[in-house]
Amino acid sequence: MKLSELEKALLKYFGFKAFRPEQDHIVAAVANGRDVLGIMPTGGGKSLCYQLPALVREGVALIVSPLISLMKDQIDVLHQRGIAATFINSSIGAAEQSARIRGMVDGEYRMVYVAPERFRSRYFQEQLALVKISFVAVDEAHCVSQWGHDFRPDYLRIGKFIRALGQPQVCAFTATATPHVRKDIVEFLDLQDPEIFVTGFARPNLSFGVFHADKRADKFARVSELISKEKKGIIYCSTRKRVDEVAERLESWDIAYVSYHAGMDENAREAAQNQFMRGEVDVAVATNAFGMGIDRSDIRFVAHFDLPGSVEAYYQEAGRAGRDGLPSVCELLFNYADRTTQDFFIDGANPPVSTVREIYAYLRSQASEDGTVLMSIDEICQGMDLRNGMQVSSSLKHLVDRQFIERYDIPGQRVRGTRITDMQRTDRDLEFDEVTIAEKRRRDEEKLESIISYAGAAGCRQVWIQRFFGEKNCQPCETCDECQRNTSTAAVALDEEKWVTLQKLLSGVARMSLRGGSEGWEPQYGKALVIQMLTGSEEKRIMKFGLQRLSTYGILRREGKVFVRELIDECLRRGYLKTTGGLRPLITLTPMGEAVMKRDETPVLHWPSSPVANINTKLLKGKPLQWDEAGHDPDTNLLQLLKQKRIEVARARNVPAYQVFTNKVLDHLASSQPITREEALAIPGIGEVKARTTLPAFLNIIAHHRATRSK
Repeated sequence: MKLSELEKALLKYFGFKAFRPEQDHIVAAVANGRDVLGIMPTGGGKSLCYQLPALVREGVALIVSPLISLMKDQIDVLHQRGIAATFINSSIGAAEQSARIRGMVDGEYRMVYVAPERFRSRYFQEQLALVKISFVAVDEAHCVSQWGHDFRPDYLRIGKFIRALGQPQVCAFTATATPHVRKDIVEFLDLQDPEIFVTGFARPNLSFGVFHADKRADKFARVSELISKEKKGIIYCSTRKRVDEVAERLESWDIAYVSYHAGMDENAREAAQNQFMRGEVDVAVATNAFGMGIDRSDIRFVAHFDLPGSVEAYYQEAGRAGRDGLPSVCELLFNYADRTTQDFFIDGANPPVSTVREIYAYLRSQASEDGTVLMSIDEICQGMDLRNGMQVSSSLKHLVDRQFIERYDIPGQRVRGTRITDMQRTDRDLEFDEVTIAEKRRRDEEKLESIISYAGAAGCRQVWIQRFFGEKNCQPCETCDECQRNTSTAAVALDEEKWVTLQKLLSGVARMSLRGGSEGWEPQYGKALVIQMLTGSEEKRIMKFGLQRLSTYGILRREGKVFVRELIDECLRRGYLKTTGGLRPLITLTPMGEAVMKRDETPVLHWPSSPVANINTKLLKGKPLQWDEAGHDPDTNLLQLLKQKRIEVARARNVPAYQVFTNKVLDHLASSQPITREEALAIPGIGEVKARTTLPAFLNIIAHHRATRSK
């Protein structure tokens, strides 16, 4: 099909006069029947690359998509354009699924979105054999690779399904894929002599940065700045607990937001996503499931409150900012200790074979005569006294993959059933590919080390990311934190005053290290403690270790913690200092750093721009980040009454309790005991909206309590 014909279809169906860069070549390849692998950044227009060919080809385009909410959004947009399309997934009943399959056979649709889980159904596969399929499009194709950041076992069924259909044309798309993952996509989806398009990973409008935080309060301070300046954005967290913690802080700041994580029911998650998509709220705090397929173009910032598990995951999530092409900020709030959560996830996703055998043995001991076990994952954890529920889920997947057990849905229940396929088979009879299992864990650990390396790397952030994905001849973005630092402060030999300051820092590190390591020095303390010692902190740990007695204690007090941290980071980049690995990395001198300290080597580095801390300690509307404690202790009896009321309101609204009022707001209400709306508005965390919708019931309780007490 000629490009001119495709351009006419583009204008007719989508209202665009021209393709984006590279879109035309990809659309032409798909429209002309070639198998295609398209690696396109988030916001690069992947959907159009299979939607437009579906409209100019005969038959039905089958589009595999991993998220129900994404399907619904795509179908709603297609319907608005007058395009016949539908979806088939677990959100609709069996009768409706059958009706839609009949519609496919009768040619009622041009596109049908399906969840990969449908390929488990033999009936579904048999019915599709009756449908004239123009091609199969696989979205989020990286999910097929267990080396990718979002591996989904159901994607492995797609290749077998395609062969069963007689090998129709296949096109696969993803935003992030390393060369190894690309190879897996081609192999597992059985792409035939595919055209491979890599449109580039650079996002010129995105400014990447890493904010090094010594403690949680630093992260909240930075979140405050981002919201105050950029207004609209997503804050990604690694766990449900962290989502709730950040959400509670946003609530106390009186910021409109939605939260999103797997612990919420499906309706609540859908409502949150819709609110954010419609622009009813401008801030979302969520785990990484939020945002896949999000088509809101005006997201001005994406902040990762916690360390993500891989560069691929980070770049895909960060890429949800600035889809309108306008300048946007992507920031990783980094603390090395955050890796403990990702280590926990790695342990959960990669249980040792011994644990898999133990879980199988336990299931077998709990099974009925026909091999059926009706236990939730939590119940299995409790029964085996396991702390990491993820290990149970991962072990069950291993057992399903080897067909040692079957998992099935129970109508009307969230708990899935388990059936042991051969009750005569003991745990000693199980065979696994232990080499592959060990290799997957190694690669997961390698991915984690890569994102940690990114956080500590010198040089342009985008160049680092592009090279990670295999691109060459990359040019600095000139907008990331490293490029800005290099532009604002050239790397130069230091004058006398700066050299002395550097010597003070290196001397302080030396005095907190031990002489006699393999390179002359052995570390004893981490970076945070070094900074505290140099700036004269009176923290308990300083006193506990006797660091206040060092001659370098407080020697850089005037320069401040931010300056000292930046200078230490620059010394790490230049090789004057080094850190150890492990859970809590320690810091010490290198031989070159010792030479600089002794003035045997001339230092060249980027000098920090300002010795003054520049973290904004005020929030929107002038509210302080830290709680301004009330002058009196809260009345404990009143506090209990207020908490009971909060529970009632939260249940009535079907929201977490902190979304009604945070604990600190209740403490303040119970201590200051305001009677009027005006008095209560002086409390941080109570804004105009809360004062109108929520406060009256609590004021009534306070008034009644005061009246009762005065009698």
